[in-house]
Amino acid sequence: MATAIDPTVGGLPLPGGGAPARGGVVARVRGLRPVVLLAFVFVALLLIAAIAPSLLTKGDPLQVNLGHSLQAPSLEFPFGTDQSGRSVYTRVIYGARESILIGLGATAVGLGIAALLGVAAGIGGKWVDNGINRLLEVLFSFPILLFALFLVAIFGSGVSTQILAVGIASSPGYARMIRAQVLQVKGADYVIASRALGHPPSRTLFKNILPNAFRPLVVLATLGVGQSIVWASALSFLGLGVAPPAPEWGAMLDAGKDYIQTAWWLELFPGAAIVATTLAASCIGRYLQRRIEGETY
Repeated sequence: MATAIDPTVGGLPLPGGGAPARGGVVARVRGLRPVVLLAFVFVALLLIAAIAPSLLTKGDPLQVNLGHSLQAPSLEFPFGTDQSGRSVYTRVIYGARESILIGLGATAVGLGIAALLGVAAGIGGKWVDNGINRLLEVLFSFPILLFALFLVAIFGSGVSTQILAVGIASSPGYARMIRAQVLQVKGADYVIASRALGHPPSRTLFKNILPNAFRPLVVLATLGVGQSIVWASALSFLGLGVAPPAPEWGAMLDAGKDYIQTAWWLELFPGAAIVATTLAASCIGRYLQRRIEGETY
């Protein structure tokens, strides 16, 4: 029996022929492109800000100090202060929790609805497929923001409404992707073989079709979080999201728009947080997509 040789340790045989697990992890991290590694680091900081913001700032995001109102960025206040004297840096850090919660919640709602519609359209036959496609076309006729505004007008503003509105508004696009994936998997050789062997339809569905059709959901979920944060921030900017003085990025943009000519930092730093989060989520999503497809990144 041939012994596997690892050339990285001077040609000495390793038990099982594999490289040490620690070395493999280090090699993978070193193999990441700098932009991808930076995206992972930024997301890690976001998670810390959402779970334990006190590790990144000792301030209170709601503490008012009119004596420090509208101060430009400085050593004491890295991102400046707002019209109420609150630290913009502290509010951006604490705002990560609200924004990530909305992004994750809206993505979960959108993918959940999309999974039901997409799977039903893919396996339900011609009439079901046509009916769901007509429904998706109707939903597609409304821009996402306009549809979200419609739902907010019905259910009122707030975090839960933002999650529901953005999730439902984004579900048609996800549903079409899932439907296409289900139809593709249905025609795969292993699914045809499973049916030829006489396996029950339920086993073929849950063992062969759904696991393979849902593989792209990892990428969709990653990309969807960034998109959901943008749409939720747009609703907050229009005054239809989280009520002030909550430190949510979109609400901060809305509160600072009246001071944009004299206090540019009120718009710059919350807006930069939204953009950076979206870019990081998109970068990680593209990386995961290439990993799933077996490409070298």
